[in-house]
Amino acid sequence: MTSQRPRVVVVGGGFAGFYALRRLQRVLRDAAELVLVNPTDYLLYSPLLPEVATGVVEARHIAISLRRLLPRVRLVLGRAEDVDLEARTVTVVQGRDDEISTTTLAWDRLALAPGSVTRQFPIPGVPEHGRGLKTLVEAVFLRDHLLEQLDLADAAPDTAAGREERAERLTVVAVGAGYTGTELVAQTQRWLRKIENRWSRTLARDVRWVLVDLAPSVLPELGPELGARALELLHRRGVDVRLRTSVASVDGHAVRLTDGTTVAARTLLWGAGVVPNPLIERLGLPTSRGRLVVEPDLSVPAAQHVWAAGDAAAVPDLASETGSDSHPVTPPTAQHAQRQGTVMGRNVAASLGVGQSKAYRHKDLGLVADLGGWDAVAKPLGVPLTGPLAKAVTRGYHLYALPSTPNRVRVATDWLFQTVLPPESTQLNAVRPEDARIATAQGIDPQASASTRSA
Repeated sequence: MTSQRPRVVVVGGGFAGFYALRRLQRVLRDAAELVLVNPTDYLLYSPLLPEVATGVVEARHIAISLRRLLPRVRLVLGRAEDVDLEARTVTVVQGRDDEISTTTLAWDRLALAPGSVTRQFPIPGVPEHGRGLKTLVEAVFLRDHLLEQLDLADAAPDTAAGREERAERLTVVAVGAGYTGTELVAQTQRWLRKIENRWSRTLARDVRWVLVDLAPSVLPELGPELGARALELLHRRGVDVRLRTSVASVDGHAVRLTDGTTVAARTLLWGAGVVPNPLIERLGLPTSRGRLVVEPDLSVPAAQHVWAAGDAAAVPDLASETGSDSHPVTPPTAQHAQRQGTVMGRNVAASLGVGQSKAYRHKDLGLVADLGGWDAVAKPLGVPLTGPLAKAVTRGYHLYALPSTPNRVRVATDWLFQTVLPPESTQLNAVRPEDARIATAQGIDPQASASTRSA
């Protein structure tokens, strides 16, 4: 044991890590030392990031304080860089730039929930020019960037060069027709319509939107019927949707697509899915499509006293009816991560003699997608909904899923204010462009990792 009390270290303060610790601090109380390793002091309610990017919801209102809701947990701010399974230690990197330091934490029980990062491909120009939407930094930057592009386009001179520049700045290419790309395009387009009087020569309809995806449908997670309705809505709004298409290369002035066309644009929104946190690959343990292989009780079979949950774990979906002994794995959604976290906390406690272990089994309650205005698509309990009713279900679900009453009130108040007050259209310029690159914002910068290891 690391001390008189066993130490439980949880890596990752997302949905899975947070709910595991909430269970652990309730059932263990002072029977164990609980430690959380996380880069920030908050749980990010990421499903509402598109509303932060459009100014509908204040950024801090979807950041749930970990210190306030986990008072019995010691929070270590930093990124878990390495895990020594034999020595039972976690190496944590803290600080940034020239103030980087490392800390080593010993553990008796380890719960891995590092989450996921935006999927990137070896496409020329994407690391430099692609912008993701997985952190608050990226959401705030995207909002300012879009406003800046329209400001500069509005001020462009009426010359051949000025018209070319204006067309580039007024074009947005979004990659990924899943939740991130579709919701961001749909909500941002509606937001620009409400604030278009900000500009003297530019209207929201002047902005060209191009949504591309290798998949054959939009929002495939919601099924063909709702996906078709979402696609129809995007077409009605003038969005150029190109399916079975991806990006071949990009620079600061154009995006070249795999269908052979080139789109003159200075904004590339990158939402092409997620992959497990790079920490999982460094563990040297068996994985399935990059996710850590676990048993139905979320224990890692190749490592003693280690559990994993959330986007980084390949959790068998026992609720699926396959008619065979093998099961698919649960999709990387916040709903599954939240419930897996609770089960993981229960099973870690059981390993310390408190309670009984159980397998994870949860049938999906349905998915929702907000498309801006009164438009939304939802599938609660398998029932397809569209329009205002789907919008009400979508917002009701988000308020239910937020794990903090003060944050629920603040988000609901934001929605109310957006209904009765003029929308916000100020540009804060609070984030530097280099800090909003996908690798840097999500802590996967190869150069930063290299300098950390050398330190």
